[in-house]
Amino acid sequence: MNNDLKPVYTAADLDDLGFDPERDLGYPGEYPFTRGIQPTMYRGRLWTMRQYAGMGDAKESNRRYKFLIANGTAGLSVAFDLPTQIGYDSDDPMALGEVGKVGVAIDSIEDMTRLFDGISLDNISTSMTINATASILLALYVAVARRTGADVKKLSGTVQNDILKEYIARGTYIYPIPHAMRIVTDMFAWANEEVPEWNTISISGYHMREAGSTAAQEVAFTLADGMAYVQAAIDAGLDIDRFAPRLSFFFNAHNKFFEEVAKFRAARRLWASIMRDRFGAKNPRSWMLRFHTQTAGSTLTAQQPENNIVRTAIQALSAVLGGTQSLHTNGYDEALALPTEEAARIALRTQQIIACESGVPNTIDPFAGSYYLESLTTEIEQQARAYLDRIGALGGMLRAIEQGWVQQEIQNAAYEYQRAVDTGEATVVGVNRFTREDEPSIPIQRIDEALERKQIERVRALRGRRDPLRWQASLDAVKDHARIGSNLMPAILEAVESSATVGEIAAAMREVFGEYEESVVI
Repeated sequence: MNNDLKPVYTAADLDDLGFDPERDLGYPGEYPFTRGIQPTMYRGRLWTMRQYAGMGDAKESNRRYKFLIANGTAGLSVAFDLPTQIGYDSDDPMALGEVGKVGVAIDSIEDMTRLFDGISLDNISTSMTINATASILLALYVAVARRTGADVKKLSGTVQNDILKEYIARGTYIYPIPHAMRIVTDMFAWANEEVPEWNTISISGYHMREAGSTAAQEVAFTLADGMAYVQAAIDAGLDIDRFAPRLSFFFNAHNKFFEEVAKFRAARRLWASIMRDRFGAKNPRSWMLRFHTQTAGSTLTAQQPENNIVRTAIQALSAVLGGTQSLHTNGYDEALALPTEEAARIALRTQQIIACESGVPNTIDPFAGSYYLESLTTEIEQQARAYLDRIGALGGMLRAIEQGWVQQEIQNAAYEYQRAVDTGEATVVGVNRFTREDEPSIPIQRIDEALERKQIERVRALRGRRDPLRWQASLDAVKDHARIGSNLMPAILEAVESSATVGEIAAAMREVFGEYEESVVI
């Protein structure tokens, strides 16, 4: 789209796009929510500053969470290691060398208790970036809240639980798509009653953008996933106006500043139309697209890593001007390793400076009416609608994923961008222009290799002291619920409270559901 940008935009450009300010813009807090979902936006309440963290074992991650809270973060965001994400315990041969490497290792209720030791779950909002095993991790969180005397009905936060984007762009799936979707809708139904303040899904375009999608593809494919979840919930007998207000989204804040601001506004407007006009939702809260944003990890460079502080600041500003509800800013060293405390502090201070010094939060949607921004917003919306029409013609998002069409579209976009970088058509400062021969070293976060051995010892010790009869009965119940189609969440909650491990519960469902086999995309 950038190749078609004009040097100057006028009212004629909006006329050519059929832009109607009353229909397409409106006011903050009113349909179609282009200008934001709240009438006062940040004048009433700032976005949640939520720093993503998790490393090694639960004790080390707990220490980092307390550091972030002490430095002013308003919400926790948990990163899990790969074995936890794909349902293997730390002592499983499949987990060898990966325990605690890209996030925290969680095997059991004891680990989850250590992770939140000394943190009041009543008073903090927690986001958990977990998908295939989201049902188990949410059950663990609720079980820990029960143990510590927290009011489960008041727990607030989000579990990502967006399994479709795993098949598209990330790969941490376990079960075949129909069974994975069944687990998602079971969580919707259960959480509506048991944890009503919890957001049971964060429909994620972030990883599709990290895989190379364009801004318009990010909007289209994310909302198409959202439509698939809404339809699945309706098919499962759920009332749209009961579950839809708890849906949330997760977007990337990339480098093209104005395009990103426009992207967020276009996504809000398009989702409002989809929910009201396509699905017939009546509750205005069902029309609102609430979203978390993370700055773009794929744009961070190992070369001249201090430049990443500037990239992150620009990206964060686009998210705020785009009306995000919560925000994570990446550490400048994340192209090299998990962030150090100093890098995490600078990332958090970036948000705090935007909030407290820039004056940006004082005016709601200040770009409204801009010939350029409104043109970009409308163009992205139109391009996203064209993708949605194509997905509909393919039989819907599930069929488009199974056929590999979505994956191919992202791969094509990623190829085009990398070609532009390789030829110098696209500039990456410090990589293909403005390079330097000497690259100064910076301190990086290192995970103690002994943590894996200690985590293995802990999970094996747990198995030796739990009640074997209660444990076995709980796993049998998980398999029974999986077979007969009743809601899985009560059985999973009983299993985690019986000290069944993440790997054992995931294996019980694997036994019934089988595993997903990926389509080959050429």
